[in-house]
Amino acid sequence: MKPQVNIIVLVDVVGALSERTLNDGNLSLVDDGQFDSPGQGTTRLCTVVSPGQLVQWTAVAVDVQTPVEIRSITFLGSGDAALEEPDAADAQDVPAHEGTAPDLKVWSGFVPPYLVPGAPYRYRLELQMHEGPNSVLHVDSPALMSA
Repeated sequence: MKPQVNIIVLVDVVGALSERTLNDGNLSLVDDGQFDSPGQGTTRLCTVVSPGQLVQWTAVAVDVQTPVEIRSITFLGSGDAALEEPDAADAQDVPAHEGTAPDLKVWSGFVPPYLVPGAPYRYRLELQMHEGPNSVLHVDSPALMSA
């Protein structure tokens, strides 16, 4: 097992802000995991991971003059069900932002051991692009799935 899976969040910021959507080709997600993750290059990437593996998301803007940052990553659960809150003892295993550094282009967390194998756990990926009232957009379609 590779100790880390990298997910690149490639954003056409100008297109996303102009069209007010991360869909329609404005967002592309790819990973370098050891498994064949479906949805490579789309917003529906389902990254196949193993319990205990480190997952790292990195935001990259196509237009280098317009910044993009990961504002938050929120897990929505497997299928249509909401993910149960972990016990306090498991809280350290929940994927979360690493550290408190202001550089939000990179987020990482460990895959918790309680994920059901084969069930996709969708997450909301929220991106901050530049500043202003319409500068935050999100997608709910990517997922992690335990092998």
